[in-house]
Order: sequence, then C-alpha cells, then structure tokens
Amino acid sequence: MKAISKQLIFAAIILVGTIIACSNVKNDTTTETTETTEKVVEINEPAQPTSEAFNNYWYNGTAEITSFELEQSRYGEIHKGKAVLIYVTEDFNPEKQVKADQRRDNNVPVLKLNSTKKFYTGIYPYSVMTSTFYPVDNNKHAIKVTSSMQEWCGHVFTQLNNRTQFDIQSYSYFESESDQKFSMEKTILEDELWTKLRIDPSKLPVGTQQIVPALETLRMKHIPLKAYEANATLTNSGTTSTYTLVYPKLNRKLAINFNTSFPHDILSWTATSTSGYGNNSKNLTTKATRIKQLKTPYWSKNSVKDSVLRKELGL
Repeated sequence: MKAISKQLIFAAIILVGTIIACSNVKNDTTTETTETTEKVVEINEPAQPTSEAFNNYWYNGTAEITSFELEQSRYGEIHKGKAVLIYVTEDFNPEKQVKADQRRDNNVPVLKLNSTKKFYTGIYPYSVMTSTFYPVDNNKHAIKVTSSMQEWCGHVFTQLNNRTQFDIQSYSYFESESDQKFSMEKTILEDELWTKLRIDPSKLPVGTQQIVPALETLRMKHIPLKAYEANATLTNSGTTSTYTLVYPKLNRKLAINFNTSFPHDILSWTATSTSGYGNNSKNLTTKATRIKQLKTPYWSKNSVKDSVLRKELGL
C-alpha cells in the first residue's frame, strides 16, 4: 500500500485508493467513546452439574460442526460468504490458559467455540475467526477469548485472558489502534454467550446489562473495547428460541435463533447495525442460515479422501 512511484499523478491515485479501501478507520464505524463501564465482579456460583444427555453428546470423542450461508454487511453492502461454528469440549490449563497437553487435577473442562467467517469484499477476501473457551461448570466468565481478522490490507488480533481482571492484548495495522495492552473489570462478554447458550439457555442474562460486544464486531466497527449497555431478551416460540441483544448507543441488534430442546444448536442469526460511511452509510443486516451439521472428529479427517466432508457441509 506504500509503493513509491516517480510519477506524482500515479502516486496520488494509489494514495486515494489506499485510503478508501483500507486505511480509513471510519469505515463501518459507530462513534461512541464517552460511556463508562460499571464494575462487575466475577460470577461466583456453584458449578452447574452436567446432565447425562450433555455428557453423551459432548464427551463422545467428536466435535459439532455447523456450516452457514453468510450474508455479511461490510462497506455499506451485503457480501456473500460462508460461516462455520465448531463446538468441542476439551481440557484447559487454567494457569497458562491454553489447551492442556496432559491430564492434571487442576485442568478445567471447557466448551470451546471456534467461529469462522470467509467472504469477499470486491476483489479481496476476509477471513475471520474467534475462539472462546468457556467453562462447562457454567459458573464463570470465559477463561479466554481470541479473535483475528485477515484481509489484503493487513491483519488484526485481540486476546482476552480472564485473570484477576480481564487482561487484553490488541494488535492492529491501523496507526490509531496499533499495539495495546490494558486491563478492565470483568463483565459479560458477548462471545461467551454463544457457548453459555449451548450449556443452559435458561442461565443467559436478560434485562439491561453491561456487555462487551463480540471482538469481531469491535474490530469491524473500530470502536473501543469496553462494555456497553445492552438490553437482553430470551423468547420461545415452540421448537425455536431466540436470544436477542440490543445495544442502543451502538445502533446494533443481534438475534440468535436456536433449538429450544437440547442440545440447543444454532439455527441462524442476524446482526443489524450501521454499515458504510458518509453518503454510503445505512442500516444493513448480516444473516447466517444453516446449511448442514456434522458430528465428527475433524482433527483426524485430514486426508485428501476426507475432503468429501467439505462438500457435505456445503463449503
């Protein structure tokens, strides 16, 4: 993006193109910088025992993989793509806050969600992934959340560790964001709600809450990483339930549709917010609609013959 040309006119064209396509951090931005974050201590409840159905479903040596048709809002338009949710249980080392390589008495069983998106904006691709490590005991905040985004302009990465406070490391190719390390008081994380929902949706927070929006959303919108006021509701329409978050000051609404009965698998979701900037700014809705779900030990499905599973998932 910084290539130098001897011809002044050509350099000007390159500069303008770069500003519009990559470097303008006002793209898909919602301005809100004055709100304060209320202090919320760590959840301190007894561990929630797991049911026989839960153990049979989540501890059978497989992961749950669900593919989705994606309509992603970006730069004031809707772009087609694919999303995949990968849920799996694993042992987590609470000290190093990484997946445990061996059994230890202090390992924490977690339900991990790797959420991925791939879509194109014009000529160049986006690849987004968020990993959430949430304790199966369902009595604490996520132990760790990481999120990364890659596209042709560069890549960004954020990591949140649940220690005495939430410790955050954030890296970006944008000068105004650049490298950051800071801590914040613990509060609800939007990213953890996608796993909490799978364990026991009746425990989801409802009413007016202070919630840190999804790390992916914070990056897309270029807004500060902190808690914002959100109104949370849980509704049931028979076989399908919907969990909704509305952030008034961010002009954002997220609705997750899932099966009311166990294992409460995700059916679809929508996220409506302001997209684009200037005259191109408008309210648009990102949509994800389920294609296919598989239960499989994907980590062992790495040979050429296993690529048929991608076709089965519609990927």
